[in-house]
Amino acid sequence: MQRIDVYPTHHYKNFLLRHGRPYPFGATIVPGGVNFAIFSQHATNCTLVLFEKGNESPVIEIPFRGMFPKIDDRDSDWVDFRLGNVFTMTVFDLDYETLEYGFRMEGPGPKVKPGQPGFHRFDPEQILLDPYAKSIGGRDVWGELPEKQHPYQHRGRLVYEDFDWESDRPLETPIEDLIIYEMHVRGLTRHPSSGVKHPGTYTAIREKIPYLKDLGVNCVELMPIFEFDELENFYHRPDESEFLMNYWGYSTIGFFAPKAGYAATGRLHDGTMVADELKTLIKELHKHDIEVFLDVVFNHTGEGNEKGPTISLRGIDNATYYMLTKDGRYENYSGTGNTLNCNHPVVRNMLLDSLRYWASEYHIDGFRFDLATILGRDQQGAPLANPPLLEQMAFDPILAKCKLIAEAWDAGGLYQVGAFPAYGRWAEWNGKYRDTLRRFLKGDSGQAGEMAQRIMGSPDLYASRGASASINFITCHDGFTLNDLVSYNEKHNEANGEHNRDGANDNYSWNYGVEGPTTDPTIKALRQRQRKNAMAMLMLSQGVPMILMGDEVGQSRQGNNNPYCHDNELNWFNWTLLNTNAELLRFVKNCIVFRKAHPALRNREHLTRRDYVGSGYADISWHGVQVGQPDWSYHSHTLAFLLCGRHARKGEHIDNYIYAAFNMHWEAHTFELPALPEPLRWRRFVDTSLPAPAEICEPGSESLLADQEQYELSDRSVVILVGN
Repeated sequence: MQRIDVYPTHHYKNFLLRHGRPYPFGATIVPGGVNFAIFSQHATNCTLVLFEKGNESPVIEIPFRGMFPKIDDRDSDWVDFRLGNVFTMTVFDLDYETLEYGFRMEGPGPKVKPGQPGFHRFDPEQILLDPYAKSIGGRDVWGELPEKQHPYQHRGRLVYEDFDWESDRPLETPIEDLIIYEMHVRGLTRHPSSGVKHPGTYTAIREKIPYLKDLGVNCVELMPIFEFDELENFYHRPDESEFLMNYWGYSTIGFFAPKAGYAATGRLHDGTMVADELKTLIKELHKHDIEVFLDVVFNHTGEGNEKGPTISLRGIDNATYYMLTKDGRYENYSGTGNTLNCNHPVVRNMLLDSLRYWASEYHIDGFRFDLATILGRDQQGAPLANPPLLEQMAFDPILAKCKLIAEAWDAGGLYQVGAFPAYGRWAEWNGKYRDTLRRFLKGDSGQAGEMAQRIMGSPDLYASRGASASINFITCHDGFTLNDLVSYNEKHNEANGEHNRDGANDNYSWNYGVEGPTTDPTIKALRQRQRKNAMAMLMLSQGVPMILMGDEVGQSRQGNNNPYCHDNELNWFNWTLLNTNAELLRFVKNCIVFRKAHPALRNREHLTRRDYVGSGYADISWHGVQVGQPDWSYHSHTLAFLLCGRHARKGEHIDNYIYAAFNMHWEAHTFELPALPEPLRWRRFVDTSLPAPAEICEPGSESLLADQEQYELSDRSVVILVGN
């Protein structure tokens, strides 16, 4: 027998209605119908607009306030389907699979013209996207141009949450054991050389899981997969040869919906199938012990500044969702035109709801937050000492096992690397690690002492937080690739159409005598050695290493350090490089295996430079060309250290030793080797100065050194020895 509260109480043009439930927000399938709930503090009225999927004209528009006939048709009464500031109603007997929906909002103030400031931007002629939509139609097929006259470009859809996860759950791998691979969903398989059935899709990535496993990474960090509009800045490149678009996706439209254009099933216009395709990918990655992180953009949206489009939040409650100046313009701490008002209680709840949804419904293991310092600004833009949003994320019970990673800076000049409010939970992209390693690698002076801090997990930055707070990276999506870091002195972004004004200028790169590709064998060999040096140092560092997709095979972007707008080979992974640069790939894979084999490289807490287990050796000791005498002088380009494996974390003590020496000088140096306890002997794992394949061994098959007392290290080279 049905409960009485599932029965309709009113009707409107043959649609049966009743008061809805104000929470959860969005469209929720309930017994007999769909519950719609949307917040607006300042709107005076709201209208629900229902479409059949793909149709230009709505099927019905139902106001939330007005005279409605009662279900028995004997009379009508005034009904206000609203509770507090939430418009909510349940509509019965809807076809969930063919339904698309949106809202119209009415409110105070005159209609604001595009390009003009204004606190309220209510326009009842505009159909608005539900911020809580679990699926969004309109960009179902990547790059397909929409009908310009279509009155409602981005449409909310319903999703069945009935996916069979079997026994899957988030992996909860200790963060210090992760090797993160930052990748673009489309870019990994879009290149013709990928050989997959559905290039550029979630499905295609499943075909590349064996490659990820063989590489050795155990976490993929997906660049934005929340629904965005790749056509938002659609224009020709300067030479008119191709279109440019928002390829990277750092311009969110919906915080709850996966990007439909990344799905092989997207062209079927079925939101549930898109969601299930992504969930299937995550389930398969988990089966292979690979965690999944999402790069989330909570600091701004795709609605832009005063001249941008009205899609959702701007028309629902502009004054609540965005930071505004005193004259009604958009604050721009994001550098993209607007800034989300993250610490407004309603906005804060929406962002938390989003994370909870992805953690629970998609089994996401962690989140990286773009321009995360914005999440710590108050409603006037001032940095908060105790930001409520960051604190709630840290202590939220649903997110308790998720990794939280901050990009601890923003476009407004707030730089908090080492000082981001952490609550014992947050890790950070360590921008100082990137810059220090790049400068030390190319031979800048004054970097030896700084480099030692980075190798130890940056205790100068994260003294109370431990080494695992440091996400170490040399390159990421934003900036040069590893190949370009050693191939270009200057950025070459002309193809972006902004006259080379975009992108960072301080790349700490060096071309070694020729700008770009070269046939000079000496320069080519030096560049390859420097790529290996960089990867070796990354894998030797305490903290959590992150690799940019394609760096392991020497991918180039032709000197473009900001190719956000290119859906082409500048961004696509070129699978032919697995053969043409197999030497570098083999080196990177063996470095990863080596890191996994040695717990002393993966400490959660900071090394102390003390012997606290009675081994006769400190957990880490620093050396120079002479044992026990590191050169911290300004002109030093050498550095060496010894790790005692008996100080590895509890339960994983290994009675071996790791010695690493870095010579970034342009001259060779002979390094004295620390003495080992008998009967241990030094064996060579890496010497980047040697020709391949002798430059690196398979871990476990290191070659015994003939000379146990010293090692001559060539210019710009790294050596790694194992004592066992």
